[in-house]
Amino acid sequence: MPTTNNWSKHNQRNSTLPMSKNQFSEQGWTPSRLGDLSGKTYVITGTTSGTGFEAAKILLAKKASVVMLNRNPKKAADTLAELKQALGDSIHVSNIQMDLGELASVRKAAAEVLATVPKIDALICNAAIAQVPSQTFTVDGFESQMGVNHFGNFLLQAILYPRIEASIGRIVVVGSMGYNLGLKTIQFDDLNWDKNYSANGVYSQSKLAQIMCVYELQDRLNEAGKSDVKSYACHPGASRTSLIKTSGGLLTRFVWQLMKWSPLVQSAEKGAYPMLMCATEPDLDQTKFYGPTGRSYWTGPVGECTLEPHAKDKAVATKLWDISEEKTSVKFSVA
Repeated sequence: MPTTNNWSKHNQRNSTLPMSKNQFSEQGWTPSRLGDLSGKTYVITGTTSGTGFEAAKILLAKKASVVMLNRNPKKAADTLAELKQALGDSIHVSNIQMDLGELASVRKAAAEVLATVPKIDALICNAAIAQVPSQTFTVDGFESQMGVNHFGNFLLQAILYPRIEASIGRIVVVGSMGYNLGLKTIQFDDLNWDKNYSANGVYSQSKLAQIMCVYELQDRLNEAGKSDVKSYACHPGASRTSLIKTSGGLLTRFVWQLMKWSPLVQSAEKGAYPMLMCATEPDLDQTKFYGPTGRSYWTGPVGECTLEPHAKDKAVATKLWDISEEKTSVKFSVA
């Protein structure tokens, strides 16, 4: 869950960064830094609501082209209509149907992207599920949160990577501060969590896996001398979205409905700022982790956040990468 990740464990070690450390001044990064994006193309997963919708809307308003990847065709069609009503029929936006919970669907969608999208300035992996109350499985046999949030996104990145490389583009992964709320490593001996399933624990694991692969990709790009291609990890803080409503249990949804209108939670538009920054900001240090920098990283000016060391454990990340290739039957090569 990228947007409601830490409401259940408010008092974590993540403290407010001093404002002086924010490279974008006291206001942090905002879309006011964006210029005309004509000629730029962004591929975004999960744009029918929440932060993904807001990110697409802001990019389109700056004249970029946006290719949306969404599971539900009806919601995607409604989103296209809403964007055109708000911004005009001349915007360059399209949708390709894709279900991250089905590897065959990911392959089909990625093939359509490669056939129809000549340039990818950034792939923004935003879609996710969260707090699934009981153990469920994808059609490929993965625990659902690991399957959607990690394995599906890993496969999508691997297939689209050659186009991103040719475009000197970026991969942006929307993680979550939830990465730090569970195990501080990957549970390799039970990736489906048959023995100790918990909604929050597996969500945390899926987000840790996503983030670890961002930095592992950076290492592989550096080793291959591909310094022009960038990969970034960010989080949206606590934002008002429908993510919990979509996949969370009844009690979780009830508590979140009470919390999401409190001062502790920000708008979905502000939750979109970190992914937009990572997709567009020139000369952004890809080794950092970005998001709201206020208390517990829930809200506040967007900038650099502290990333706990276990998220960059090289041995674990390398093993995770290899297993992810095996599980998804893909070779994610950057050589």
